[in-house]
Amino acid sequence: MDLSNLKPATGSVKNKRRIGRGEGSGSGDTAGRGHKGAQSRSGYSRKKGFEGGQMPLHRRLPKFGFKNRNRIEYSGINIDVLQKLAEEKNILLFTPEVLCENGLIGKNDLVKILGRGQLTLKIDVTANAFSASAVKAIESTGGTATKI
Repeated sequence: MDLSNLKPATGSVKNKRRIGRGEGSGSGDTAGRGHKGAQSRSGYSRKKGFEGGQMPLHRRLPKFGFKNRNRIEYSGINIDVLQKLAEEKNILLFTPEVLCENGLIGKNDLVKILGRGQLTLKIDVTANAFSASAVKAIESTGGTATKI
């Protein structure tokens, strides 16, 4: 047996219906499209969400919500994460580049330091924004919080 002898199993392959090829074929005349109307015409394609002329769902529902185009999105990092990183990797100077290298933020993300957790080491942090509790915690251990 080789590739030239392969055939599909008997009865598994049917011949394609040839639509619109005369009355005798069983699907001549209107070619299975019914009589008149947009769907019977060539080149017709139904719009996405078309409901047969009924007002579509996406137009029946009211518009709502608001997206502020001027919103500044920060990646929040808590001081307990900085404490853990400082202990494990012996880092005492945190900048966005250092945080990016350690996989905490993306390359172009803005960073906001948040105040959850306890800080015991003296660390210097440079970020785009700080919460008041984070600044208090960093400066209470003798570190500095520098805003970019």
